[in-house]
Amino acid sequence: MKGIVHIRVDDRLIHGQVATRWVSHFNANRIMIIDDAVAANDIEKMMLRSAAPDGCNTSILARETAFNNISQGNYENQKVLILVKTPEIALQMLNSGLAVKQLNIGNMSNKDDRKQIKRSVSISDSELEIIRELLERGVSVTAQMTPEEPDTDISTFLKGM
Repeated sequence: MKGIVHIRVDDRLIHGQVATRWVSHFNANRIMIIDDAVAANDIEKMMLRSAAPDGCNTSILARETAFNNISQGNYENQKVLILVKTPEIALQMLNSGLAVKQLNIGNMSNKDDRKQIKRSVSISDSELEIIRELLERGVSVTAQMTPEEPDTDISTFLKGM
């Protein structure tokens, strides 16, 4: 996937850590959010765009549009940081023929149907199965909150599940 520098699961999408640390860590010049609901919500898109750092373009796209744009090489000469809310999007990318090699899980909030596996990362049973499938298909899945923190293989946190 030419032009894609990192794929991150963070259910907060664009926020301080992304804007100040992740964008500069990868020298990204575009943040792409892949989320059908967010792409259809003009107010949420406006708020997310205002949180992006100056000089960093934003694309807030529905899955089909994003997958088509990536497969057509539309970001070839850019450095794109992709943000998604759940690992399911990464699996859908893989299933659509996109070469997902690595996925970083940064923040998945604790909710009723989720179990905490790491500070800032809680997963449901269905998300656990998706992560396992990604691992089985050769995707390197790591858990890392900030670039300064070690990118630990997610399997470390899944023991006993």
